[in-house]
Amino acid sequence: MSVALPGLTFGAERGKSPVELSTAIIQVAKKNIPSVVHIEVTGQQEMATPSLPFNDDPLFRRFFGAPQSPRKFKRETKGLGTGMIIDSQGHILTNYHVVGGANKIDVLLSNGNTFQAKLIGTDPKTDLAVIRITAKEQFPSVAFGDSDKVEVGEWVVAIGHPRGLDQTVTQGIISAKHRRGITDPTGYQDFLQTDAAINPGNSGGPLLNLRGDVIGVNTIIVSGSGGFEGIGLAIPSNIAQHVAKLLISQGKVERGWLGISAQDMTPVMAKNLAIEFKKGALIGDVVKGSPAEKAGIRKNDIVVAFQGKDITDAAMLRNEISMSPIGKDVRMATLRAGKRQDIVVRIGDPKDAARVLSASVRERLGAEVRQLTQKEAEKYRMNVNDCVVITSVEQKGPLAKAGFEVGDVILEVNGQAVGSADNFVQLVALLRPNQRITLLALDHSTGNTGYVTVTVR
Repeated sequence: MSVALPGLTFGAERGKSPVELSTAIIQVAKKNIPSVVHIEVTGQQEMATPSLPFNDDPLFRRFFGAPQSPRKFKRETKGLGTGMIIDSQGHILTNYHVVGGANKIDVLLSNGNTFQAKLIGTDPKTDLAVIRITAKEQFPSVAFGDSDKVEVGEWVVAIGHPRGLDQTVTQGIISAKHRRGITDPTGYQDFLQTDAAINPGNSGGPLLNLRGDVIGVNTIIVSGSGGFEGIGLAIPSNIAQHVAKLLISQGKVERGWLGISAQDMTPVMAKNLAIEFKKGALIGDVVKGSPAEKAGIRKNDIVVAFQGKDITDAAMLRNEISMSPIGKDVRMATLRAGKRQDIVVRIGDPKDAARVLSASVRERLGAEVRQLTQKEAEKYRMNVNDCVVITSVEQKGPLAKAGFEVGDVILEVNGQAVGSADNFVQLVALLRPNQRITLLALDHSTGNTGYVTVTVR
């Protein structure tokens, strides 16, 4: 974006009038503050009951009959955040970590009106959620811009409610683009980085360009102190819009699936493959029976373009696949032995993925698994989404030969956290035949954990 001095006027984009820098932030604030809301959530947190002195001493209990108190209790918690009204019907876009798990969601508008909101849908993988308020009148709403066109160094404005200070406006620039793997390496992240002041309470608020269009959803800060240190991260508007539309129409987000594992292409990898280095995503493995295998994609192919967009790394490829409609035919450009080729592949359904991947677990490990129940998670002091429990074992399968039994819990595969059951089956599906792997497991009968080496089929 060009700047003409001394008028302090930003050069116009195609078909758009110039922006006067001296009044731009004022206009952005006036235009968008009515659509930015203060969110207060009420929830419950489970806490361990503090032990009284001598409460666990059997001799003390014998003589004084110390009462047996409950091991856990629940307390009410409150949290603050920000959201933006995205249509006249009262749908509000915010962060999952603001409203996820809330029992009650209260929304305060800039005009002082308050509403109790209903949760429409959440998407933890992108940390986005949609809630809704209703009224007889129509609500003011924000307008979205194209985050793909945002440039590093571009002026931006953040609006939110940091630490409960309503309608706070701050300004800065886009410091960087495509920040990935910040909070979850397996998530669908592609953050914009900004130095506009963002603090606790800003989460879910808009990051806007000087034309007043939303180009990001403020989400997290990178800070050692817990407060603003000049590094804020926002979810690009193109991702946020895509997720919001699915949450409003379906209440959830179902992502496309190809059945590949990929990693960033590097000069060292190019040298090992005896090819010229180019940015892209190197295919590590292809799941048997997956859409990728059916389309002819092979291990060591390098994906350099997806639907005409250049692919720079594995995270970008994963995001593009996830945002493609299920059942759609897409074009991918790959390099194989240095030669470019175009491949058409149909985006798979996650239901098919679950079937194919579950079959891979039975085929490779001779077992079936599921997510932990809440009761099991409490027993083992784990999170329900951190590991999987074995539900069946073939008598002569790889896991049975290694001593595994029904009820045992798997926590890691080759040093990588298992995560959800879906994540586990994807890890297993990409293992090579006869590959030796190391599992971190918990023995359900003793509660002990240890590493076990297994040879997959």
